[in-house]
Amino acid sequence: MTDDYILIVTDDDTDSSDDEPVRGQRGWGEEISKKMRNVARVPATLLEENMNRFLQVVGRLFKQVDQQIGTDSDMKLDEVELSIEISAHGEIKLVAGAEGKSALTLKFKRVEK
Repeated sequence: MTDDYILIVTDDDTDSSDDEPVRGQRGWGEEISKKMRNVARVPATLLEENMNRFLQVVGRLFKQVDQQIGTDSDMKLDEVELSIEISAHGEIKLVAGAEGKSALTLKFKRVEK
């Protein structure tokens, strides 16, 4: 596999990776360069592994919800929206009510069988 990586922009100095951070390029403007203290290179394979682990756990939780509701109920879990954050170390974190944080939103909708 190639050395694919993703750049993760963080404003937290404690999240910087062991590698030298990639600094902003010329012409990006003062506004962006102020917000961009560190950029970490995270291997794509690490992100894939961490996302797979995260989704496996979330999948088990959804399955437990279905089991708890049961087939006799008129209710079912139809859609779930989760916000996640990716750290400079490639960790996938569930964001719970963190205002002002940037996050990715994952939206899961049940497929009718």
